[in-house]
Amino acid sequence: MKPKVGLYLCALLLAGSLGLTIGCTRAPNDAQVAGTVQSKIYADPNVQSRQITVQSANGVVTLSGYANSDAERATAAADAAQIEGVKTVVNNLEVSAPAQAAAPAPAVEPTAQQEEPAPAPVRRRATRRRRAPVANTESASNTMAMNSAATSPEPSEPTTPPPPPPPKPVVVPSGTNIAIRLIDPIDSEKNQSGQSFRATLDSPLADENGNVVIPAGFDVTGRLDEVKSAGRFAGQSDIIMSLTRLSVNGRSYALQTNQYSRKGSSRGKATAAKVGGGAAVGAILGGLLGGGKGAAIGATVGAGAGTGVSAATKGQQIVLPSETVLNFQLQAPVSVIPSSTGPNAGRQTLN
Repeated sequence: MKPKVGLYLCALLLAGSLGLTIGCTRAPNDAQVAGTVQSKIYADPNVQSRQITVQSANGVVTLSGYANSDAERATAAADAAQIEGVKTVVNNLEVSAPAQAAAPAPAVEPTAQQEEPAPAPVRRRATRRRRAPVANTESASNTMAMNSAATSPEPSEPTTPPPPPPPKPVVVPSGTNIAIRLIDPIDSEKNQSGQSFRATLDSPLADENGNVVIPAGFDVTGRLDEVKSAGRFAGQSDIIMSLTRLSVNGRSYALQTNQYSRKGSSRGKATAAKVGGGAAVGAILGGLLGGGKGAAIGATVGAGAGTGVSAATKGQQIVLPSETVLNFQLQAPVSVIPSSTGPNAGRQTLN
């Protein structure tokens, strides 16, 4: 009986040892595998993303979420393949910008039973890679462009300098002398009262402080207030004129000046002497020819001859040719816009 009891005890001890060995080498469950893979990936310094979710089912580990680059995506799959109990790695990680990534799933805290076992040689299996959808990358690019446009300051439009202030008018005081140079000739025998004539300013105009405000050369308009031509028998020629307007750089200013007057010499006395002398000579000739009656006829003939001489000689006419310089004086002040250059500035002159 004793040998049988010994054999029985040995069998019991052997069965217990086998049970303990089997219990110690039992494969980890899905939760342990997922937690170990998660810890392995997050511990890898080459994987910066914390938006990776790990799921395990019968040795098939699925990675989902977002990686920052293709290299980071491949590194995470390689880390998962090194864990004991992992048979296949399905890499569903998408490469996308952090702004488009979903919120990271909470990490699975390893329990006492999920401690990482000693590394064992595991055959690396090929992983299946999926390319990120084009729509997501385009959306991310559009979003980044919109954010950049929103944060970048708008270019400021170039500001144009304000226009210079308009020039202030300056007063040319009353009593200022105005010298002009005629453009149109004036003839007492040809011109009539009320006609206008043209001239140019021959000397500059200054303000009350002596500063030149209007250079010489600008246009001046005048009026013939009265024109008289010398008659054939008596009277004298007469011209009276004044200035009415000054034109400077497209602006016109009314002028009030004194009247310039020019008179011709009279022919009245010479005409009477010639007529009387002709009558006396005619009377003498008539007496010699036929006494008293002849004298009367001679006087009449002589008077007619004298009248013919007078009619042939008119009184002195007044002629003011072009380029004649005349002087006037302002009778009322005039307000003008100053001009720094005359109308002939920049024109080439002939020597």
